Amino acid sequence: MTIWIDADACPVAVREIVLRASQRTSTELVFVANSPLPLPKRSLIKMVQVAQGFDVADNYISQHVQVRDLVITQDIPLAAEIVDKGITALNPRGELYTAENIRQRLAMRNFAEELRNIGQISGGQNKFGDKEKQTFANALDRWLQKNKSL
Repeated sequence: MTIWIDADACPVAVREIVLRASQRTSTELVFVANSPLPLPKRSLIKMVQVAQGFDVADNYISQHVQVRDLVITQDIPLAAEIVDKGITALNPRGELYTAENIRQRLAMRNFAEELRNIGQISGGQNKFGDKEKQTFANALDRWLQKNKSL
């Protein structure tokens, strides 16, 4: 069981939460990014630096993730691909992507992108604050408790 982190756009606070959880539960972590990250030197932590380019990190994760793993990403197309493989995906705000909700999330994402492209909306998500950190930490703990006992 491994936790894969789509690390290019992962908030630092989420990275810290995952690192603490890994140490507490002896869970392997793989951070995948286009550039190196400052990570502690531990046997359970691996950094994979992929080439620059569109979806290179996503493709690496998709090719290497296994059924009992967890993928942490805010990239909805990657999450859809992961969920289609029967693997759990969690966003940095603590929302699980599931077979029941991923198609709706993907459609909403595509619609919002279309609106941005024609100038109808601008900006991104709301601020990532203490509430979001706590929601993520709780969701990660629930997943770890459920899956460590299998």
